[in-house]
Amino acid sequence: MVALAVSVPRTASATSSAPANRAVQIWLAFVATLVFAMVVVGGATRLTDSGLSITEWQPLLGAIPPLSEGDWHAAFEKYKAIPEYSIVNAGMSLEAFKAIYWWEWSHRFLGRFIGIAFALPFLFFWLTGRLRGWFAVKCLGVFALGGLQGAIGWYMVKSGLVDRIDVSQYRLALHLLTAFSILSLLVWLALDAGPASDRVRLRTVTVGQRRTALALFLLVFAQSGLGALVAGLKAGLTYNTWPLMDGKLVPDGLLVQAPCYINFFENVTTVQFDHRMTAYAVVALALVHLWSLIRSADDERIVGTAGLLTACVLTQMLIGIWTLVSGVPLPLGLAHQAGAAVVIAVATLHLHAITRAAAR
Repeated sequence: MVALAVSVPRTASATSSAPANRAVQIWLAFVATLVFAMVVVGGATRLTDSGLSITEWQPLLGAIPPLSEGDWHAAFEKYKAIPEYSIVNAGMSLEAFKAIYWWEWSHRFLGRFIGIAFALPFLFFWLTGRLRGWFAVKCLGVFALGGLQGAIGWYMVKSGLVDRIDVSQYRLALHLLTAFSILSLLVWLALDAGPASDRVRLRTVTVGQRRTALALFLLVFAQSGLGALVAGLKAGLTYNTWPLMDGKLVPDGLLVQAPCYINFFENVTTVQFDHRMTAYAVVALALVHLWSLIRSADDERIVGTAGLLTACVLTQMLIGIWTLVSGVPLPLGLAHQAGAAVVIAVATLHLHAITRAAAR
């Protein structure tokens, strides 16, 4: 995503390879919306501890859920064979199992539906000449990344089937960041697919402002990865106070594990502390960037997208605080995950807008 963002052309003639077709733009925006829904359903799957309820990966046959009572019992017996059942859910009823099964099945089914919603229109637009050249190749690359995401999802689930009662936080972070990469790429391509008047605004921003927008995008992305580590370690269930942690701004126990670097990935205290501090950094950088653009940018749309991004990151931080002090209830946990996806999409929108402006 970064390479695409920093290398995009800045003149109308250079962007002529993009299709400038509203139908293509609507299709890409629709798929991006489905990916957003996928992220939210994935969050529900995680927060309800449903992710390990389906213990097999069947890309085709897995689209068919259990259809009979015998099928349900067979699926339940497979779940009973993994540590999560015996350690966490021993004695679970079949009805309770069905509840978590449907969350995971819905998540996987939505992934399959996204693949169809992308592939069939892609073939139509390509065969009718509306997709061509490098733009078509980029779209095909996003489709391939979506296929890889399915394999990453199974790679994540596998980590919780044998020696653990949950999935690896590393694999969860990889899965979430890949989803956000797909979302960001789809938003970028949808913006590129608009008319040339939408894609190009030859107004002025400074090189520093453009670099700040890129830095803000990268920091938002890094913060999302930290959020995934918090989720994977269930670190949000600890230190449920704000702004202090255990009565301190900088809590004890940040770097107690050896080697030192492991604290940033496996120490619950350090991971939550890093997520908090990075949130402050994101908000501060967004405010500074917005103020800089208000003072000097000629293009009001760029100021508008910066303002929208700043509002989104502020709202997301407030939702995060509310979620933390409330003990991560399901509705707030979902709102926070959805908010992260919104911030990624808006950060992409702003980066696209400011990259298209001529630098002075």
